[in-house]
Amino acid sequence: MVVEVLRLGHRGDRDKRISTHVALTARALGADKIIFTVEDEHVENSVKKVVESWGGNFKFVVEKHWKKYIKEFKKRGVVIHLTMYGANINEMMPEIKKIGRDKDILIIIGAEKVPKEVYELADYNISVGNQPHSEVAALAIFLDRLFEGKTLYRDFEDAKIKIVPSNKGKVVIRENQK
Repeated sequence: MVVEVLRLGHRGDRDKRISTHVALTARALGADKIIFTVEDEHVENSVKKVVESWGGNFKFVVEKHWKKYIKEFKKRGVVIHLTMYGANINEMMPEIKKIGRDKDILIIIGAEKVPKEVYELADYNISVGNQPHSEVAALAIFLDRLFEGKTLYRDFEDAKIKIVPSNKGKVVIRENQK
């Protein structure tokens, strides 16, 4: 199963930090790719630097024609829109995991008001709670549930920096220290 995250919208300077956090969360918790609908070199460069230092094959892509992308993706996978108006994550996750065994997953999260078309194009509109909160939180919870916590402490290929879990202090291994 390949997991991609489509970030709909991005409001320049206002969203730079949160959009970077969306991408880093996607990478850290198991997604293979992030797709932005708006170009932002700062965010893209930040993500690429993290991948270069911390490893992995995470991809950053800009796709301005998001409707076309979703429609094409549906031919090979399932589309999940994270929204506070959707079906309960706890009730739907068993079905999503079952589908994910055979199909790729596209997770859609918005930066601004999501067009009605997204709700209609999605195979599932899933809520991570029914209260306002961050799309970063929704994505993190969804990915953690999807992967059953298995991505939290994985090692990435080609990592130049690794953290060794420690109850006290910071233990960091850098490529040149190996």
